[in-house]
Amino acid sequence: MKIIILGAGQVGSSVAQNLASEANDITVVDTKQEVLQDLQDRIDIRTVAGTASHPEILTAAGAEDADMILAVTNSDEINMVACQVAYTLFHTPIKIARVRAPEYLNYPKLFSQEALPIDVLISPEKLVTEYIERLIEHPGALQVLDFAGGRVQLVAVRAVEGGPLVGHELRELREHMPGVEARVAAIFRRGNAILPEGDTVIEADDEVFFVAARKDIRAMTSELRRLEKPVRRVMIAGGGNIGLRLAEAIEDRYQVKLIECSADTARRLSERLDKSIVLLGDAADEELLLEENIENTDVFCALTNDEEANILSSMLAKRLGARKVMSLINRASYVDLVQSEAIDIAISPQQATIGSLLTHVRRGDVVVVHSLRRGAAEAIEAVAHGDSTTSKVVGRTIDEIRLPPGTTIGAVVRGDQVIIAHHDTVIQPDDHVVLFLVDKRHIADVEHLFQVGVTFF
Repeated sequence: MKIIILGAGQVGSSVAQNLASEANDITVVDTKQEVLQDLQDRIDIRTVAGTASHPEILTAAGAEDADMILAVTNSDEINMVACQVAYTLFHTPIKIARVRAPEYLNYPKLFSQEALPIDVLISPEKLVTEYIERLIEHPGALQVLDFAGGRVQLVAVRAVEGGPLVGHELRELREHMPGVEARVAAIFRRGNAILPEGDTVIEADDEVFFVAARKDIRAMTSELRRLEKPVRRVMIAGGGNIGLRLAEAIEDRYQVKLIECSADTARRLSERLDKSIVLLGDAADEELLLEENIENTDVFCALTNDEEANILSSMLAKRLGARKVMSLINRASYVDLVQSEAIDIAISPQQATIGSLLTHVRRGDVVVVHSLRRGAAEAIEAVAHGDSTTSKVVGRTIDEIRLPPGTTIGAVVRGDQVIIAHHDTVIQPDDHVVLFLVDKRHIADVEHLFQVGVTFF
């Protein structure tokens, strides 16, 4: 595909890197020449310096025959105008824009073809909030990802000594949990991917990705580690867009305290939130954390705009007794440095956002994409179409499907029925198939599997 990315910030750069590695024709537009030069030195892309919404800049970027415009600059207004210009002057087929301000998002009529012709709205804050919310709902999980509208979930858990399945072969899973259906999709041991077989033995410290129906997630997690108590108390550091959204989303179910260092913002938050306690202060203030009983806090979420402050306040909260700490971190190098050592979960806004964008780039009927392990692995939900003569998957058992190396089928969703995949499961037309790829380089082969032959009408 020929794709123009407007904005070379964290999200724009990450997406460019992801898409360029898949043989797409990528052009990145930004006002900062030095940022573009740095990007061009690292990956094989074209760059254009200038204001992303100006027609002559879009022309220089090749908008006349582009398949997609992806507007992710720091300005909602520039993103919206750029999509309007692309639609009016160049008839660009797919226009995706990042829009952050609730003042716009609260009026969906704005984003119609008759008004602002944006095909897909991306709100990173909304995506990150939903991601954190799922992690709070599932204590012990490193990642929780939804498929088929939440009926199926892919969960990553770090196995610990003492977990019932640790030290045992995977084939024993059914004996351990009669009546519970789950499938281990992949295991990462000391950073290396292991494709699970029946005789694979789970070791302590393995990062295990498994697929199960939502109702069975807790039972499966308990096989890999001692089951943690449900979360009751949550402390949030930072009352920006994500901190506020999270507090609003969870305050009816948990006891929430939110720490904000700006007096004006704290006042505004206290007026807007119904049940959350808003505290004025510094989240890295040891006295404040002790006064607010940090040792009895189940989850501490550092969500300020300053990632160094997030890391420090999370490390302090952990040392003072918080059960689990999460930190919002933009730089990939920081994520690798702090996760699992000092901080339980490092949350990357780019990784949460990239999946939604990749959904619209994938060929074949791909409805959900989740980017995993800093972009190296991927989990996708694809819809099977056609019949046994026109499709490479329909009418075949999973054993008969020629899956690319490192690819596993975890589950099949058929209407309201969730079927955990076994070797003899037969794929039917319109099934939603959940796949896990330990190596994203094979994504084109998976797309090819789910494309229908020319004889299918």
